[in-house]
Amino acid sequence: MSPLERYLRHLTVERGLSKNTLAAYRADLAKYAEFLEAAGTEPMTASHLHLEEFSNRLTESGFRASSRARILAAVRGFHKFLALEGLREDDPTSRLRQPKLPSRLPKALSQEQVVKLLEASGPEPNDEAADRIRLRDRAIVELMYSSGARVSEVVALDLDEVTDDGLIRVRGKGSKERIVPVGSFAAKSLDAYLVRTRPELAKLRGERALFLNKQGGRLSRQSIWDIIQKAGAQAELNVSPHTLRHSFATHLIEGGADVRVVQELLGHASVATTQIYTLMTVDTLREVYSQAHPRARR
Repeated sequence: MSPLERYLRHLTVERGLSKNTLAAYRADLAKYAEFLEAAGTEPMTASHLHLEEFSNRLTESGFRASSRARILAAVRGFHKFLALEGLREDDPTSRLRQPKLPSRLPKALSQEQVVKLLEASGPEPNDEAADRIRLRDRAIVELMYSSGARVSEVVALDLDEVTDDGLIRVRGKGSKERIVPVGSFAAKSLDAYLVRTRPELAKLRGERALFLNKQGGRLSRQSIWDIIQKAGAQAELNVSPHTLRHSFATHLIEGGADVRVVQELLGHASVATTQIYTLMTVDTLREVYSQAHPRARR
């Protein structure tokens, strides 16, 4: 087994990466392997100069900074693995410079905009004349904002992963499971869907998924994307499923939640990923200060 295949096996067995993530690693590392072959070397003998040349080649080939950073991160992980396994004594990536990425903060809705989006997504749960499919749509949007779950996690939810005490069991990246509470508004919308909509849809197939389509099958990621896009258009908001996740995290931080609690709720492996939301709230504070304080304006 080649060193590259050993590393990919390690990612599968030890780190439990999904098929899609593993395919991305394989594609990125294939670019590196092709470069080394053309340069007359291979991973076991590649030098720091080879790594610098590979990085420059990515730039010359027109790869964006984010793509270069992703590819080089895969290469770093590969060489770190070789060193840890004793397959190489050194790590030629240790001095490799990381491409500078533009600082882009995720966009979050204001609390007022969230209300507009929710109202556009479907009727209130106590509306007895409500269309049943739109009750489902409202429940989806309410749940995504209430839990901060990724769209893939909402699609994967099964009926038995919703508990009676207002919690959901979410299976995140790498099949890691976490428990997330559901707010009272989302719980009411979810109850309305479970009582008035899902039983009729479930008759068609007996599917175990929480959210069902009109044919009784598991709702797809694209369907949830379409539901949110439609609600966004009606509310005159530019939104995606991830906008709800960003809004969930931002509003928690603004409300005083500890960043490590938010990390756990979002399922982030590192708190550094979650801390970007603290930067967002600081930017908001700066903006409000500059507009409101008499000695802030020039």
